[in-house]
Amino acid sequence: MSATLTPAADTPTAPEATPETQAAGSCVLTSHVSLKRVIMLVNPLAGSVGPRAAEEAGTILNGYACETSVVTLESGQFDAQIQAALDARPDVLFVLAGDGTAGSIASRAGPDGPLVAPLPGGTMNMLPKALYGTADWKAALKIALEEGAPQGVAGGEVSDGQTTQAFYCAAIFGSPALWAPAREAFRVGKLGLAWAYVRRALKRAFSGQMRFSLDGRPPRRAEALVLISPMISSAMDEDTGLEAAAMNPADAGQAFRLAAHAVLDDWRQDPAVTTRATQTVALRARSRIPAVVDGEPLLLRHEARVRFIRRAFRALAPIPAAAEDSV
Repeated sequence: MSATLTPAADTPTAPEATPETQAAGSCVLTSHVSLKRVIMLVNPLAGSVGPRAAEEAGTILNGYACETSVVTLESGQFDAQIQAALDARPDVLFVLAGDGTAGSIASRAGPDGPLVAPLPGGTMNMLPKALYGTADWKAALKIALEEGAPQGVAGGEVSDGQTTQAFYCAAIFGSPALWAPAREAFRVGKLGLAWAYVRRALKRAFSGQMRFSLDGRPPRRAEALVLISPMISSAMDEDTGLEAAAMNPADAGQAFRLAAHAVLDDWRQDPAVTTRATQTVALRARSRIPAVVDGEPLLLRHEARVRFIRRAFRALAPIPAAAEDSV
């Protein structure tokens, strides 16, 4: 485990941040919560992190009047290093890693653990974008340090008896799960790649519908089911549950139209989509169920369950959360 440590300064904050005072370790920390001890976990092998990220993070953190430790996650040591960081009970634990690692750490911290700030270091970065409104991890780090406040984050948990995975933004079940990478490719202007993803998803469509049950109601059929957390759902105002959107295109033409809605505009307006709030979901299919959970692809067993978690963990994020990825 490698770390850089900055001793706490005598004065916790400075009245005004300037280039001169920043160099002296006096950038203005948020007034919403006391940040005396900060730990940052960095995975240099994550999709958009890079080998110099730990050094660059240390330079930024040195501009703030708090005790800071930057830990480089090492292969084979992830679990021990993460647990050590959680056991240290810092005021905030920053995570610069892939989407799956960040979500796993947030899940391990839980509602009673330290504040967690997942920075955009992965490929899709759904949770960091929702919290900080940027894919630039350095900008997100500064936003959290200077504007952050404790924010309860709701989410969901999917389990098929072998795999259990938490999510805080969205989970897509069924063959159209592959539309999620298409949407991301469209957002960054990679149109050729986006349509390649769409075509691949369409080829897998209609291979067998799922049955799903919401809150114990009678089962229904759907080509795909999307579950969206209250944090990023533009259709839900309260933490009453996950927004469940069932997709039922009748043929390839309707599926293509729905895919276009999903990546270009408000897909709820499509007549093949129905939505409602839910606390629990049961899924069943004849074969294994493809899924994308907060940007991470999964292949679930033929039966799975999902539950809503009203207070999954506490994030350090501006008020309100930026929610750039609202859907």
